Formats: sequence, structure tokens, C-alpha cells
Amino acid sequence: MWQVCSPQSNGELKECAVLGSTLSRLSQPTILTILAASDEPLHGYIIVQRAADSPMFGGKKPDAAGVYRTLKNMEESNLVVSQWETPKAGPAKRMFMLTDNGRTTLRRWIDSLACYQATIEELRVAAATSLGIDLPPTPVCDGH
Repeated sequence: MWQVCSPQSNGELKECAVLGSTLSRLSQPTILTILAASDEPLHGYIIVQRAADSPMFGGKKPDAAGVYRTLKNMEESNLVVSQWETPKAGPAKRMFMLTDNGRTTLRRWIDSLACYQATIEELRVAAATSLGIDLPPTPVCDGH
């Protein structure tokens, strides 16, 4: 009867958003994690591709404009820095790197995510209690 929201189309993704299954504010730790895992600066397109494979996006390509917007905000907050790479052939590419402040922020996210997880579990218990039902087992989520 109940199932985890695993969108297969943009329409289904919108339905997941109503259910809270798309937590866009978690794009920042996703991007920080991708950059922290890389030994070299990454082009925004590569960040978008790797984000699609992250737990937050589950194989669905995120909105590239949203990722670039987040990168810009993160650069303004000194979490990342960027520089233009101008190859002899092809277009210039903006390359992004994590700063020390970005690493510190990602470390804080590790604790924040644990607190979110605990809070969400408390909310699950409260929701089930308010319906007068036993807490359903935690569903098996795609990739988890």
C-alpha cells in the first residue's frame, strides 16, 4: 500500500517533492562531498553528473542551473573557489575546488545530518502514534 517515492519522470519527481522526498537544501553537502572526494578541481558539469549518482539524487540528473546557483552561493560563502580553465581547443570551463572553510562546513554537515536523521525518526514515531498505528518498518529505499 505505501511505498518509497522513487521518481521515474519529472511528474513523479514533483509528487515526491510534495512528500518531502526531494530535500534540495541537501544539495550543499552533496556538492561539498563530491569536491572533497576529488583530488583535482572539477567542472560544474562533472559535479552535476556525480550528483546524479549521489544518494540525494538516486540516478536522476539534478537541475544544472540549480547546481550552478548553489556553487555560486557557496563561492560567495568561501566554501569553494573557482578558476577558469581555458584549453587551446574547446570552450573555457569554470573549475571548482573545496576551500578549508568548505571542509570545515562539510564536517559540521556530518553532525547535522545525524541530528536530522534522529529528528526524522522522532517525527515518524509521532506520526504513527497520531494515526494510532504501530510504527511501520523502515522501508528499503533505492540504493540504501
